Amino acid sequence: MKRIIPILLIVAAFFVNKVFAQDVSYKGQASAWTNYNPANELDLWGGARYIPQFNFEYGTVAKGLFDIEASANMNGTLGTFPFDTLYSHGKVKPYRLWARYSNRQLEIRAGLQKINFGSASMIRPLMWFDKLDPRDPLQLTDGVWGILGRYYFLNNANVWLWALYGNKEAKTWEIGNTSQQRPEFGWRLQLPVPKGEVAFSYHNREVDKSGMGEIPAIVEIVNENRFGLDGKWDLGVGLWFEAAWMQKSKSMGMFTNQVSACVGTDYTFGVGNGINIVFEQLLFAYDEKPFVLEKPYTFSTLSANYPLGFSDNLSAMFYYDWNNNDIYNLVTWNHQFRRFTFYAMGYSNPKNYNIPLTANEVNLFAGTGVQLMLVIYP
Repeated sequence: MKRIIPILLIVAAFFVNKVFAQDVSYKGQASAWTNYNPANELDLWGGARYIPQFNFEYGTVAKGLFDIEASANMNGTLGTFPFDTLYSHGKVKPYRLWARYSNRQLEIRAGLQKINFGSASMIRPLMWFDKLDPRDPLQLTDGVWGILGRYYFLNNANVWLWALYGNKEAKTWEIGNTSQQRPEFGWRLQLPVPKGEVAFSYHNREVDKSGMGEIPAIVEIVNENRFGLDGKWDLGVGLWFEAAWMQKSKSMGMFTNQVSACVGTDYTFGVGNGINIVFEQLLFAYDEKPFVLEKPYTFSTLSANYPLGFSDNLSAMFYYDWNNNDIYNLVTWNHQFRRFTFYAMGYSNPKNYNIPLTANEVNLFAGTGVQLMLVIYP
């Protein structure tokens, strides 16, 4: 399925481009950045990325719309300790590759796509299928291969159904790779309530335990059930919560059960051009038994955003790790030009980087440093 869908979409895109050339559009995003951080083994890093995107549309939403999106992520990274050591890496991979049918109440989308939902904004228990980092100005995330259907009722309720296949690597919050013996599947029901909305989510997959040495290898394949609950309200201030429970059908030691919960609020103060403050509190824990919170991990997050004018914006983001008494700090200024945006970021973080969901193989934000980024829209 994972190999057949891209071929079909490319053939379809070529055909519709020839027949309905007026309905094909193109846009792209190019970016370049440099990062200096003396705490890293290689203190000077740089990189460039280009994301070309093609779209095709046929029909209208009122009568039925068919559209296709195809984009690629082409990026290269260079790290160096000047005049001594050099590291380089480059990669080209599909970024989005999907076809969709939609009308006023129904949407069905198949292929490589982004699936995300939930109420939280910084550390999200319901970050099941995306890897959006709130510190990333580009808000990039890899997609998942699958089929997603959504139906919107006239009372603003909506239901989601999905089936995923071909996503071997562990996604966000997952312990163990996903077995390829059968597809993953799940659903989400979102309901309106006074002043807001609540939603229930469920996902099921099979976990492949092979290669996970520290986990008891009693069986290789374990069934995993995932339950989510979230809600959001506008009561003068924004209020929300998000909670998730992942439960394995057989023992995986301390990773048999995972519980995470987040509560948050935001408010825009009438100071100058208006300063928006967002606060979230996260708790998550692992244990062999469900809902045991003997040694939970807790994080507090705070973000502030202030528009300096039509073209300039200043923002700051802070994380506090209560278990290790560590503070993570990031301040960003950006200026919007006509065809490009410039970002200047300064950060001061612990060298041992423990923010969940945001650490990469080469973690450029561990320690103290600066990053400059230029984003161009050709």
